[in-house]
Formats: sequence, structure tokens, C-alpha cells
Amino acid sequence: MPMLQVLKAHLDARRIPYEVVHHRRDFTAQETAAHTHTPGRLFAKTVIVAVDHKYCMFVLPANDQIDLEKVRQALKASEARVATESEVAHVCADCEPGAMPPFGNFYELPVYVSHHLIQDHMITFNAGTHEDVMRLLYQDYDKLVQPSVLDFTIAQ
Repeated sequence: MPMLQVLKAHLDARRIPYEVVHHRRDFTAQETAAHTHTPGRLFAKTVIVAVDHKYCMFVLPANDQIDLEKVRQALKASEARVATESEVAHVCADCEPGAMPPFGNFYELPVYVSHHLIQDHMITFNAGTHEDVMRLLYQDYDKLVQPSVLDFTIAQ
């Protein structure tokens, strides 16, 4: 089943309201944010990071960058690196590369969300493709995923 359908079924089963926005094909979070009329600080991009050889999902605003040194320090790890495209394709095989939704629980991955994202009431993210995004209340996302909140970004 395509990831968009998985997400819809997951949210519908829990009676969580959401909006799906179909847009032209984009490959960067900043482009997608612009084409879906979403401020970059409200559009969540998902980055898979290998932390001491264990994959973790990091969720941050589109206009921020991940700081691997902050990740390493926050998690008391000896190594933190962004996963390669082939690693991401293996972990999130049901999504287009770079379009993973921030639901690490679907992949049995721990999820870490930037403290910048929790400051707003909505969260918007790729829904498994480079043409679909989903928008829902942050509090609903938080209840579903139960991410850990960390400071691991460099604001742009």
C-alpha cells in the first residue's frame, strides 16, 4: 500500500483530522514548503541518521540544517552521520527517497524532533512522495509518534 494510504488509514482509524495537499513534483523541503504555501519553519523534513550504527529519524524545519555534532553530544554517541541514499531506501522502502513522513514508529526507529517544530500548532510533511504532503495538528502528531524533543539544528 502506498505510504499516503498507510498514513490516511492510520489517522482515520484514530479519528485524527488532517489535510492532504497534492503539488507539483519537488525535491527539496524548501521548494515543497513554498509550493504548498507553508512557511519553512512549519514544514518538517525528515533525515535518517546513523547514530553509533543504529538508524534514527530526525525531524526538523525545512529552513534548518541538522548539526551532527549536536546530535552526537545530545545522544552521548561516538558517531553520527547522515544515512546514505541506499541506506534510506532500505529502511524506508515504501517511500520515494527524501520523502519519508516523520513517523519513525512505522519503521521501528526512534524519532527526535527539533524544539523549533513544537512551537507551532501545525506540522506539514512529505507523505511518502515528492508530490503529496500532509498537514495535521502538532499535538496529534506528538500523541501518535511520541518523539523526543532535542536541540540538534542550525537555524538558517
